[in-house]
Amino acid sequence: MKEANNAPDATRRNVLLLAICHGLTGIGNTTMIVESALVGHMLADNKLLATVPLGLMHLAVMLAAFPASMLMQRIGRRAGFSIGAVAGLLGTLICVQAIVAGSFWLFCAGTFVNGIYNGFATFYRFAAADGARPEWKSRAISYVLAGGVLAAVLGPEMAKRTTDLMSPYTFAGSFAALAATSVLAFFLIQFLRIPPARVERGEAAARPLAEIAAQPVFLVAVSSAMIAYGVMNFVMTVTPLAMSLCGFGHADSATVIQWHALAMFVPSFFTGDLIRRFGVARVMRAGALLMLACIAVNMTGQGYAQFFSSLLLLGLGWNFLFVGGTTLVTESYRPAERARVQALNDLLVFGTVATTAMSSGVVHGFAGWAWINLACIPFLVASLAAVTWLAARRAAAPAA
Repeated sequence: MKEANNAPDATRRNVLLLAICHGLTGIGNTTMIVESALVGHMLADNKLLATVPLGLMHLAVMLAAFPASMLMQRIGRRAGFSIGAVAGLLGTLICVQAIVAGSFWLFCAGTFVNGIYNGFATFYRFAAADGARPEWKSRAISYVLAGGVLAAVLGPEMAKRTTDLMSPYTFAGSFAALAATSVLAFFLIQFLRIPPARVERGEAAARPLAEIAAQPVFLVAVSSAMIAYGVMNFVMTVTPLAMSLCGFGHADSATVIQWHALAMFVPSFFTGDLIRRFGVARVMRAGALLMLACIAVNMTGQGYAQFFSSLLLLGLGWNFLFVGGTTLVTESYRPAERARVQALNDLLVFGTVATTAMSSGVVHGFAGWAWINLACIPFLVASLAAVTWLAARRAAAPAA
């Protein structure tokens, strides 16, 4: 933590504010994870569509990624994040109205609008790195993601305690409570002071996006982030529904998701230090192995112990693989290329998340819990191989 204390005051302030805003956004995401499939199952005539609302939220994240990044390049991070917070407020209010009206498709519209909020908020981690010295970037990214601990602690608890707040409209109170988190995020965003990207004199012109994307470091970084988030989301999204079908109550699934979220974000307090000490490749490989361990545990049964322990492993593995992938992405671009490359990264990552969210309920409905897990294995093995290949390539480079 000594180097963290040597970070400029502006960087420390930005990281703290962005970490809190990430946590506030995460509270909404946690509520969506815990309750959206249950709300979808309650409102939809076709129960196979239960996870579609969450999938549409992630689809909106994907669609918003590129325009959000390019807009923030023009108007600045603070203005862009403010627009996102307003979208979050509107989205949650639409969800409340949908539940009261008993409309599945209006609920889908609300989650989609909320996804626009997330489309802006996904850049919190990159915004923290924007003003940081190169040696502090991994820590800045990691500490912002650590704000998710706020979501892990408060999100499921708020979901449980507000479920019947607007009785007899079950779950409406949970979404109504989220409006306050968007308002608070909007307020905190006004205190950000993030410098625009500076192009140094004599620096080469921005390269074509295709050339940047063809770099081995970009390919491995983005594919690993896609697999980390995709596999995690594929398993996590359907977990509350799987637990419900196994006879577990809403409080049980909320607790499992809460500890899963803690496993996702608590390690962020030291993931940056691990990357600095052991190298990004080793941390990413550990993440892939932990996610494979999650699959192995899930294949042993569907008891509470299996759901609980596997989701812990899933969260920890996601943290190592995703933080490592995000750190690698920052090595692939120059300042003038930042907005386009970050946008492409999140377009690909959250396109994967949207696909897994919308398909997980269908796969579970047709094939069951075992196939949800088996389908993840080839992707995790591929990520493990890609990271190992990049590490070997880098190690051999000086001798070439």
